[in-house]
Amino acid sequence: MARKKKMSTSKKVAIAALALVIVVGGIFGFSALLKNSSSNTNVLNEYLGEDMTAQDLSQMTDSYAFLVAANSQEGLLSRKSNGSPKAGLAKSWSHSKDGLTWTFHLRKGLKWSNGDKLTASDFVYAWQRTVNPKTASQYAYIYSGIKNADAINSGKDKDLSSLGIKAKGENTLVVTLSHPMPQFENLMAFPVFFAQDEKFEKGLGKKVGTSSSKQVYDGPYKFVGWNGSNKKFKLVPNKNYWDAKAVKNKGVNFQVITDPTAALALYNKGELDQVSLTTSQQIKKYKNSKNLKIYNNSRTDYIEYNQTGKVKGLTNTKIRQALNLATDRKSISQSVSEGLDGIPTGMTPAGLAKTATGGDFAKAAAKATAYAYNIKKAKKLFAEGMKEAGLKKMTLTVEGTSDSTTSKSTLDTIQQTWEQLP
Repeated sequence: MARKKKMSTSKKVAIAALALVIVVGGIFGFSALLKNSSSNTNVLNEYLGEDMTAQDLSQMTDSYAFLVAANSQEGLLSRKSNGSPKAGLAKSWSHSKDGLTWTFHLRKGLKWSNGDKLTASDFVYAWQRTVNPKTASQYAYIYSGIKNADAINSGKDKDLSSLGIKAKGENTLVVTLSHPMPQFENLMAFPVFFAQDEKFEKGLGKKVGTSSSKQVYDGPYKFVGWNGSNKKFKLVPNKNYWDAKAVKNKGVNFQVITDPTAALALYNKGELDQVSLTTSQQIKKYKNSKNLKIYNNSRTDYIEYNQTGKVKGLTNTKIRQALNLATDRKSISQSVSEGLDGIPTGMTPAGLAKTATGGDFAKAAAKATAYAYNIKKAKKLFAEGMKEAGLKKMTLTVEGTSDSTTSKSTLDTIQQTWEQLP
């Protein structure tokens, strides 16, 4: 199962741009026990390890929200089993020789789950809504590179229509970039770039996606039964999906189970079709099970520094570098996984992307980032930084997700190594 991505320093203070990133997790493998046979009802029984936050495509940030959206919504492009792009709501697409102009041709007769017509203008509306600073989307930054996206999101350009996306009739979209973006095709399969039904959302305001009934869907399933805080809900087939005949099962039953012991117990009772092994004890017990499946889960966890200026020491470069060097990524990544998780060397997980010559991009990037644990150098830089900042002591608070089984061990390890700094 997916796990929640984001770990922030504080909910009380706004976080500005990062000056330095501490990567604390790399390619997180995870173990799951799978049932040998499928359910007689042809309905999958799955669980989420934490509460889901929203189904507003402009506002969602946690991986469980994205998990549901990836099954209940579809973008211009979708993905093949190997992760490469394939046709989605767009049946065909092309780009200019300079890579700056992309044209997408939508399938005819597309509909939302409530019967509303889905057209190219729904993508225009969605993209403009996400980059609009009034929306305060935490993923608006990912639009950078699309013409005028940065200027609009920063508030410098008040004209939303200047964003580099135009509808040419009901079924054609033209996207203009400010510079070539090698990742652009892949982004078109990411939920933040999916269409939104302006007609449906217009009267909802900030209530969009706060429950399953306050959203409409254009993917293979509809999301039903979620009121915004309850623990059980479903995905059911969407009869208005353009390729509804390709949907083979009758849906997915979800329940939120934050206790890994309880999740394992339900799996052993036959009430779940799979369960993630999230503690070292579970991994040890089931590592030889015939039902064990090990997956690579390309994911990076990171700490965001509070850059508001209210924490004086964090404005000093040497102090930030020292915290980076005093972060023992090997201990963090191995503490729970019994050696399963890889040791990160940068922001890009191993095996996620290739270079132009076919090598692992993570290895190439590591030559520049060179994330390493070096407590001796960290102590030296920290002492110098404290002197420069005029500080004799410094108190840092690191905030993680309390429901996560890995948060405590991660933060305990960080605390132990950071406390070695003078």
